[in-house]
Amino acid sequence: MNNGIITKAAALRIALAARTLPEVNMAGLVAKLGEHLGLPVTEDKLSKMTVADLKLILSGEETVEPDVDEATIKLAVRQFWGESGDASDLPDFDAYTDGDLPGSLRVAVASNTDENLDGHFGSCPRFLVYQVGRNDIRLIDARSTLITDDAEDKNVARAELINDCQIVYVQSIGGPAAAKAVRANVHPVKIPEGGSARDTLARLQTVLDAPPPWLARILGVEAKSLSRFAELEED
Repeated sequence: MNNGIITKAAALRIALAARTLPEVNMAGLVAKLGEHLGLPVTEDKLSKMTVADLKLILSGEETVEPDVDEATIKLAVRQFWGESGDASDLPDFDAYTDGDLPGSLRVAVASNTDENLDGHFGSCPRFLVYQVGRNDIRLIDARSTLITDDAEDKNVARAELINDCQIVYVQSIGGPAAAKAVRANVHPVKIPEGGSARDTLARLQTVLDAPPPWLARILGVEAKSLSRFAELEED
């Protein structure tokens, strides 16, 4: 379809991008894109969109709230480029059978691209799932969030999608969404700077033998930082 305003392929890209943006007004977004890029809006024009372009477009109140987080904006731009953010750009999964890593944690990572921690809890296209032991990190699954799009409460559905994980690492998460993750027994950890998922999990490994209180509760052990007080109490 090409009605002189937007091509069919471009409309699909815009629809996918709009899905990642909270409270977006679709008609307003299309209008702003037309003003910014010129008509007709085509795939070629969308492929040249930048984060700065989208921030400028989103600054209009009639389009979307202006405080959209950086991770969501980057994901929307990739959708404009035609990059789906699905599992096709993932490395192979590592071999894993339940029980392979005794005492390990199952950790989800909000991811937009490759094997990176670069996603917002509420808009990332997938969660990478790792089994993290003291000496090993294995990527065991990648769970698409598309199945949560039609849920009455998307954040509850996303939390349920990873409720076999004890921890979820995110670049960004809102307070209400964090509370819903906690109710699903998934502890959210925000890493605003993002980065490599494996590098983040390697840092987690370094504290498994002396966990801080929040991690000790998850592991069901005594926090190392509190153990000296227990010893004094016994004395």
